[in-house]
Parts: sequence; structure tokens; C-alpha cells
Amino acid sequence: HKKSPDESNKTRKQIKPTSKINQMGKFYDSLHTAYIASLATKLDAKDSYEGAVTEHLRMSGVYWSIAAISIIRTEDQVDDLMGLTKAISPEAEDEVSVSRPAIIDWVFLCYDENVGGFGGNIGHDAHLLYTLSAIQILAMANKLDDPRLDKAKIGQYIASLQQSDGSFAGDMWGEIDTRFSYCALSALSILGLLKRRCNDGTSKAEGELIDVDGAAAYVASCRNFDGGFGCVPGAESHAGQIFCCVGALSIAGALDLLDSDLLCWWLCERQCDSGGLNGRPEKQADVCYSWWILSALSILGRVSWISRDKLADFIVK
Repeated sequence: HKKSPDESNKTRKQIKPTSKINQMGKFYDSLHTAYIASLATKLDAKDSYEGAVTEHLRMSGVYWSIAAISIIRTEDQVDDLMGLTKAISPEAEDEVSVSRPAIIDWVFLCYDENVGGFGGNIGHDAHLLYTLSAIQILAMANKLDDPRLDKAKIGQYIASLQQSDGSFAGDMWGEIDTRFSYCALSALSILGLLKRRCNDGTSKAEGELIDVDGAAAYVASCRNFDGGFGCVPGAESHAGQIFCCVGALSIAGALDLLDSDLLCWWLCERQCDSGGLNGRPEKQADVCYSWWILSALSILGRVSWISRDKLADFIVK
């Protein structure tokens, strides 16, 4: 069942930020929206250093921008926003809107049909990170049934990046990171191409694209004595990696492979006196970890282990 625009807007209203933030009078949603739209000129790759050095990241930037605006605004307001298309591609016209067709067309221009993955921008190499971002954009736009989306080929591309130990490389060059395990499992799940763990000691099920048990086992092998996870086995626990690992295990139906209480204790200790959250012990609070840590705690049902009011106050300050 696909939600109608009215149903989608109703859902957005239900999941908007808590009234506590609005009661503070400090969450200026219109200014946030205007800032995101202003990136159209700030990130023009032809004119700015910032745009040039972030050109390869554009797909994920577009995903985060649309996700933020979608939470703040209604679906119609998202479609009517001006400016973002120029930030997406320096070849775009000067007077363009961030209309759904414009973004979707650009996403498919970033698709590499030779390998089956998406790059961070037009002409860039395919990578798991940007393949997930592209799929997320299409999902938010209800375009997963677009005839240009070759789900089978994308699934094969993702499967080709799984290694014998269950891990995933980000691209053809072979870097291994638990972020990529999350990207692979999340992308396949959104596309409807993922089955959950067999839990019977076997390898991948007949007809399955990837070894889900192996993927979950590799993520679990990156768990540390403190309950956290790093980017590879033996690497330092980090809040961003923990989100990826918890998310990956959740999608795989394998949360039993972690110690939830120990992990969530480590996560709640990341809350500083300021109310903000840091990514590792002895580091300063950074607003980005509000997302990574709160999301992990939410998946594990432990949001009450931190002070939400203090965190909200830190964020709006």
C-alpha cells in the first residue's frame, strides 16, 4: 500500500520534533529550510572551493538535505523549494526548482549501468555509500518502481562487494568498513532483496544474494570489550560506527549478537555536562552524534537512558 500525499503529510506531523523544542522558541524551521536551499549557491562547484572539494559527496548531501526538509515541511513544500538543483549539479540551469522530477533525473544520471551502482555525482565511480543514498532518495520520492531502476543489477553489484569473511568493500578498490555492511544491508532491504538470518548454521539461503549470517557475524566480530563497535575488528569503539553496526544487525534480525545493556551504557556515557553527546570518551560534544547515538538507542529501546531535554537544549543552542 502506497501512502497518499495526505497520509504522508499526516505521518510527518506525527513524527515531528517533540513540542519541548518548539516550546523553547528556539527551533526556527523556516531558517533551517532557507539555509539548506542556500547551499545552491554556496556549493556551486564552478565558483567555490567548497563545492569543488565536496562534488564527489553530492549524492549523500542531497539525501540528508531532502530528509531534513521532509521532516520540517510538507510534501508539497518540499517539491516547491527553489535552489537545490543547482547545488546538485553545476551543469544545471540558473533558474530551476528542486522539483521531484529534477532530482530523480539527476540521481539516475549518477548511475553506472556498467557495474550497477550509483556514484556521488555525475561521472563519479560507483560506491556503496552513494548507492544507498540514491536508493533512499528514490524511496522518499516513491520512485522505487521507476523503470530506470534495475533492482536486480543493483543487487548483484552489492553482492559482488561482499568478502569471504562476510564483510563488505565500499567499492572496487576494496576498503573494508562496517559502514559498508550497513549500507549493503539497508539498500537491499529497501529494494526488497534481503532475507533475514537463517539461524541454522548454514551459509546463504538458496537464491539469496548475500550471506546474511556471514554479514551479521562479521559485524559482531567488530564488537569490543566495552560493548561498542569499530570500523574493523580491533578498532576503537565509535558512536558513528555503532549506529552502523546496530542498524546492520537490526536489519539482519541479529540484535541477539550484541550486549544491549553494556553497549547502551557506553552510549549513555557519551552525554556531556552540556547535554550534548560525544563520539568517543574524552571528546567534545558534537551535534552530529545526537543522530548517531539517539538512533542506536532508539533501535535498542534505551532512549530513556539519557536526558532528552538536555540533549534537545544542546541541539537548539
